[in-house]
Amino acid sequence: MNLIYNGFEWDKGNTDKSFLKHGVSCEEAEQIFGLDPFIFEDSKHSTLQEKRFIALGETISAKLLFIAFTLRKNLLRIISARPMSQKERTWHENQRKKESF
Repeated sequence: MNLIYNGFEWDKGNTDKSFLKHGVSCEEAEQIFGLDPFIFEDSKHSTLQEKRFIALGETISAKLLFIAFTLRKNLLRIISARPMSQKERTWHENQRKKESF
């Protein structure tokens, strides 16, 4: 999925939560969007008013991240950023292997 956006928007509570709880900085979360992440619509958390998405990708330093986000007025608003679970890492690795063929 290709996204068109004009930057990032962070809620103060989410920046603190992502770093304090998960050790993921704003810069790391933003990095994955420039490095070809896998992006899916999150139908479980989407509403008629706001679609939510999930991105699975890696940072410049190869940290594998799960990012929940939405788009508001062409800004990518990160809701949550955390390291990928083992299941997510396995899926991500398998998808990258498929791409390399």
